[in-house]
Amino acid sequence: MARPDKAAAVAEMTEDFKSATATYLTEYRGLTVTSMKQLRRSLGADTKYSVVKNTLTKIAAKNAGVDLSDDLLAGPSAVAFIKGDAIDAARNLKNFQKENPLLIIKGGIYEGKFVTTAEIMKLADLESREVLLAKLAGAMKGSLAKAARSFDALRIKLEAVSGPITDNAKSEVPAQAETTEAVVETPAETNDVVAEVAAEATDAPVAEATETPAE
Repeated sequence: MARPDKAAAVAEMTEDFKSATATYLTEYRGLTVTSMKQLRRSLGADTKYSVVKNTLTKIAAKNAGVDLSDDLLAGPSAVAFIKGDAIDAARNLKNFQKENPLLIIKGGIYEGKFVTTAEIMKLADLESREVLLAKLAGAMKGSLAKAARSFDALRIKLEAVSGPITDNAKSEVPAQAETTEAVVETPAETNDVVAEVAAEATDAPVAEATETPAE
């Protein structure tokens, strides 16, 4: 490879190392051209899987601030630069290796740290980001629904104790009340209702309201 071509290859790989969410190194010895194409398709459009020269890869990794051990660059190497979900990519590599044992997963870089082959296999067994987000959304939806039911129960019980506030009730307030500061005392039974509904929402025991002795 001519010097300008080597410089261009190093520059391209340097950018790939910097922009990848994860980088998995493999040995492809024994795989056919057809198998390599199948592997690229299985990894998806967000992953760049290329056969590389070990010496140039070492230089590019160093330029990108990535420390690759010599063990990862032994033998004929192909690198998967992951631009999408690193867990999905690890799962696809693992599944492909089951059908094509000649593919060797040597290790890689995940979240800026070196990961072994065994650690990549563990990543492959994790649930994808989309699945985790869906589960989180479902849990949040359930919690919000429970909170809404609790607040609705609070409203109903408060209305049962105090009665709904209407415009007619407002009109019965004497005019002088507008110029004086009104002090409203909360009935003891209303406190009991608030405590009871709050306990239902938090599954905590309801403490009985205590009355303040008259002076």
